[in-house]
Amino acid sequence: MFEYKTISNPVENTLLKEKGSKFIGFAFPIHNESELKKALEKVRSEHPKATHHCYAFRMGLQGENYRANDDGEPSGSAGLPIYNQLLAHEITNVLVISVRYYGGTKLGVSGLVKAYKESAKITLEEANIITKELETEIEIRFNFNQQNLIFTLLSKFDAKVLNFDANENCIVTASLKLTQKENISEKLSEMQYISFEFKD
Repeated sequence: MFEYKTISNPVENTLLKEKGSKFIGFAFPIHNESELKKALEKVRSEHPKATHHCYAFRMGLQGENYRANDDGEPSGSAGLPIYNQLLAHEITNVLVISVRYYGGTKLGVSGLVKAYKESAKITLEEANIITKELETEIEIRFNFNQQNLIFTLLSKFDAKVLNFDANENCIVTASLKLTQKENISEKLSEMQYISFEFKD
């Protein structure tokens, strides 16, 4: 299990009208709690007068970190239908928000379920769903004169250099596909004056 499905870019302002109520949909790719909070704050600040900001998200490889929030709508009528659309599309590391402006006509629980489900669905249909490979980060310490050796190795394994401190003792941090973890470990273990560790 070295890959997962997610969305490539945010989708904003999809519109659904139901008996006078407006449902505006948003979807954001997220990787952690702070990105989640930022996206929620952004939408709340853009729609301060909305009646409800309902949302659901899934994070983690198996979508093990998830939440559905009804934001004052009857229990299970908003967050859960949104969450079920994340499941239906088999995506994770995604937040979907449906902002409701009340239009004067009560929709009832079944009407709400239908509207929030539809809002999430049209939002995710706009999204570009991609398959991403899992990555890991590695930190390698080596002598200054071994730079070429290390950088050649990193490019061979398609690693992306995230940070490089070049002193007498160099430290490089890079991300690479999880599938390459064993291979690169093997190669580095054969080299002298090098230490490395994975951060995950």
